[in-house]
Amino acid sequence: MKIAVIIGSTRATRFADKPAAWLRGIVSQRTDAEYEFVDLRDYPMPFFDEVASNLWAPTQNEVALRWQQKIAEFDGYIFLTAEYNHAPTGVLKNALDYAYVEWNKKPAAFVGYGSVGAARAIEQLRQIAVELQMAPIRTGVHIQGADFFGAWQAGAALEDMAHLQPGVQSMLDELHWWASALKTAREATAVS
Repeated sequence: MKIAVIIGSTRATRFADKPAAWLRGIVSQRTDAEYEFVDLRDYPMPFFDEVASNLWAPTQNEVALRWQQKIAEFDGYIFLTAEYNHAPTGVLKNALDYAYVEWNKKPAAFVGYGSVGAARAIEQLRQIAVELQMAPIRTGVHIQGADFFGAWQAGAALEDMAHLQPGVQSMLDELHWWASALKTAREATAVS
């Protein structure tokens, strides 16, 4: 089983690298799946400018095609997101729009950060995931308030925030269950 951790911010001064490193340490201890970190910086797609979604028309942009091929490799996704003006980052929304069939029938989990732990952005991402025929899981991880500001401005280590651990482990357990169940269903449907 392969799970992508998609880093959803590309800003030069992004905070995303801290929670990405923290997650990398956590998932490296798990043996239930192979986790790969996929950085949107490596896929500099223009604003969506195709004839239609790749459900209806082949994508023309070479970077977007490379993006589609990469995300098609995975059985599930963890979206690491900031919250900009009560919404997910524009670059993450754009990346979601540049694919369709690759997301279908796979689970999505969310780790957010910001003053409210990206809760509003994650709620929007859950709706987008449903439209892309993904299965958003219940448990998310929200690095918020004092935790976020402590890590961002005061250099506190997320690894030292033990109260975040149960949520991360629950999220990963749920994601694995859904990824396994949906992979079995996709394989059964492909055979029949």
